[in-house]
Amino acid sequence: MPFETLLYNVNNSVVTITLNRPEVFNALNEQMKKEINDALKEAERDPTVRCIVIRGAGEKAFCSGQDLKEHAGKGERRSLKQSLEKSYNPMIRKMRSMEKPIIGMINGVAAGAGLSIALACDMRIMAEHAKLIEVFIRIGLIPDSGSHWFLPRLVGMARAFEYAALGNDVTAAEAERVGLVNKIVPSPDLEKITMELAERLAKSPTKSIGLIKRTLNKALASDLDTLLDYEATIQEIASLSEDHKEGVTAFLEKRPAQFKGK
Repeated sequence: MPFETLLYNVNNSVVTITLNRPEVFNALNEQMKKEINDALKEAERDPTVRCIVIRGAGEKAFCSGQDLKEHAGKGERRSLKQSLEKSYNPMIRKMRSMEKPIIGMINGVAAGAGLSIALACDMRIMAEHAKLIEVFIRIGLIPDSGSHWFLPRLVGMARAFEYAALGNDVTAAEAERVGLVNKIVPSPDLEKITMELAERLAKSPTKSIGLIKRTLNKALASDLDTLLDYEATIQEIASLSEDHKEGVTAFLEKRPAQFKGK
């Protein structure tokens, strides 16, 4: 699928989606938002893809958020509600509902909606020079694209308010300490370490990982009794998979399992 603002590359069952507007810190214009949504749909329906990595081009930015210059000076009021409903919200919903693992490779600044995209990933690996910014308050807006949902679940209500209301830069060290990212690594090693993780996930039982993701999403809004019943149902589904059969057979035969993601 040809893209103008993205690079889309599949290798070893891992698709890397690169936000490719480095001259504007990979800011999101209308074309890029459409293409991200298209790329996520393509990755979801491609059976050869078993893990997704999202990154930014260059070393300075993962994504700086909405491209504020795109609509500036046009003399018309743009509805941010419509923009969110058309592009950003479907993007975040697709990332969270897709039953394949998504890794955010935070190679530089992640700000505004760019940070929301990073937070919607299942795991985040961050370069030691990178930073996170809930930048919305600096222009008199509120965080959107799911940040109000992700932040308090990751760092608690008080710190979520701090990041949203103050808009301070969050260093990689702080991001790891408070649980915003899974791991920080030396910048030169970021791609290597991220791809090693992605390939490990791509060789894992993809169906089980998808069911884990589905159940964790359910757990965030469930009481214990409801979740216990839900786990029992989902475990039954997992037990019928080819990978479960392979896992048990490999265990009994004392050999490494060869999972196919089915």
